[in-house]
Amino acid sequence: MDTSRMYSSSLPWKVLSSNVSLNVLTEGWNLASPEEGAEEEIRQFTVYVGFDTPFFEVPVVQLGLSGFDIDQRDSARLMVKAENITEFGFHATLTTWAGSRVYAAEVNWIAIGP
Repeated sequence: MDTSRMYSSSLPWKVLSSNVSLNVLTEGWNLASPEEGAEEEIRQFTVYVGFDTPFFEVPVVQLGLSGFDIDQRDSARLMVKAENITEFGFHATLTTWAGSRVYAAEVNWIAIGP
């Protein structure tokens, strides 16, 4: 049994959480304007989220979509994903496709680790 990665029960776990609000006024926002004729185009917007204090190791990060503003003429197509997670932060990537016009999104996140 490899015990090099086991933690003592006395090791404190850190829990950080917050939310990120993004919208058409956010620099680089490209989810509100699908290109003409590009019906199946996948569009992504990525933002870096830094932790207030770093973890000792890479934490587990969970994202949740807590709000959005999507044009009523379109299907509500929106995914959120945590990528490039480090001890210092992560990238939150929002993805939409086809003709969906996403004007705003709010994402809650929680990070848990040593």
